[in-house]
Amino acid sequence: MRTGWIGAAALLLGAQTAWAATELRFMCYQDGNECDVAKVLLEDFHKANPDIRVTVDTVPYKAILESLPVQLAAGQGPDLARVTDLGGLNKYYLDIAPFVNAAYWEENFGTTLPWFRSGPADKGIYGMMTQLTITGAFVNKTLFDQAKVPLPGPEASWDQWAEATRAVAKATQTRFPMAIDRSGHRVGGPAISYGARIFAADGTPRLADDGFKAFMAKLVAWTKDGTMARDVWVSQGGAAYQDAAQEFINGRVVYYYSGSWQTGRFEKAIGDAFDWEVVGSPCGPAACTGMPGGAALVGFKRTAAPQAVAKVVDFFAAEPVHAQLIERTKNVPAHKAIAAKGLAYPDASPAGRKALQAWSRQVAKVSPVAYAYQGYPLNRAMFNATVTRVTQAMVGELSFDDAMAKLDADVAEAVAQAKK
Repeated sequence: MRTGWIGAAALLLGAQTAWAATELRFMCYQDGNECDVAKVLLEDFHKANPDIRVTVDTVPYKAILESLPVQLAAGQGPDLARVTDLGGLNKYYLDIAPFVNAAYWEENFGTTLPWFRSGPADKGIYGMMTQLTITGAFVNKTLFDQAKVPLPGPEASWDQWAEATRAVAKATQTRFPMAIDRSGHRVGGPAISYGARIFAADGTPRLADDGFKAFMAKLVAWTKDGTMARDVWVSQGGAAYQDAAQEFINGRVVYYYSGSWQTGRFEKAIGDAFDWEVVGSPCGPAACTGMPGGAALVGFKRTAAPQAVAKVVDFFAAEPVHAQLIERTKNVPAHKAIAAKGLAYPDASPAGRKALQAWSRQVAKVSPVAYAYQGYPLNRAMFNATVTRVTQAMVGELSFDDAMAKLDADVAEAVAQAKK
């Protein structure tokens, strides 16, 4: 009898060991509550898949930008991650196409799947957008009202917004008229609005054309004269990322150019401290565009459990789960069917709901050049070089012309290295 009990116990222990055998690590960063929501949704996944356990490791965004690529290059790192350098990390991705319904993925995520791929010949399915983002601006509407300055209209230019925000800042004694994130991605849309083509006629990247220079010269001048919050750019070195979200939350910035991912954070952090609105992207001579983008859930081929990783990613892509993910995180959906049906965002405040609707209207204004730039596998090198060289022009380390020349040289070197 005792022998039977021991045998049964051994079988139970073996089953428990098997269930615990597939342990996956998910490296996640959040602008608002994305990782927290993922943890909650994964509770249902664990109930349906007791043999797979996913641990969500919430990390700062800088860890995704700087630490994760180093880990992956060393053959280490997590099984899954939430990333933004979509094409740049392609060589590390797990192709989940053999494990999922590819037709469903192509139907609902087809417009963004190319962002993960190495090129036109690559037909793999590597990840899912957990949010579609659009860059653009937030304004402190309360400050405009106090200053009795009307908001510029939807077709207003960058110069018109600069003039208006300087007037508001002066009237209300607000420290910064404008701020823009220290990010090559963030200044991409404004540059394209000024006519930047990003790529030469043969398809090779060439940033410093006349349109690109026109906006960057304006950005440098505004940083020097105080129109733009100087510390956001010059307090960091190299290509380090820096936002100005906390300055906006604290009421120290009239106009903040960032993106749709900040909506949930502002809704929570600002509360009823002041009224804020989304006003999209100002116009240049060529367009009124922001940059598309977003964060995505991807798996890595270094994993010891590719089928389990694919199952996790596919779980989040399922329409009922994905709809909850987008609603609870208050993001713009990249899922075709969900976007067509619309989302109620029941947990959003009136200001948050209005902002999300405003971001959705901005999607139609995005330039094809911006989509091409976002999908280019080497865009991270281009973004980083932009930040480094423009900052050097801001602080006087290089003349503006020299900074632009070195920027083109940086991009050419990145292309050459990629071909080796």
